[in-house]
Amino acid sequence: MTVLQRVLYVEDDPDISEIAALALEAVGGLTLKGCESGHEALAEVDSFAPDLILLDVMMPGMDGPETLEALRRQGSISSDTPVVFVTAKVHPEELRRYREMGVTDVISKPFDPMTLANELRAIWERFHA
Repeated sequence: MTVLQRVLYVEDDPDISEIAALALEAVGGLTLKGCESGHEALAEVDSFAPDLILLDVMMPGMDGPETLEALRRQGSISSDTPVVFVTAKVHPEELRRYREMGVTDVISKPFDPMTLANELRAIWERFHA
């Protein structure tokens, strides 16, 4: 199994993006490409070639589920690319809907910056088991 190294994170809140960048790069040692919108993710995903995509669910314009569908339509992600939603809405109905969309896992907000990279690695390992 390959090791998780490259994470594309789509998040419209600059404060949360900054915390995630510190958590994943400085604490977790991962290579991160941050995008502020689904449209930016569509433009950046192919050149970055992420191992895993971390998507905020609630974003203006194009939300997380719409971004996921657009990435699939664009052919930028394969079934080998785990997609993890980040959201404050973790009700069972929401989680079921995300799973039906083919989302690998869901991380609830607020996340713990000190454990975020390890959470993603655990998701990565389960996905590739």
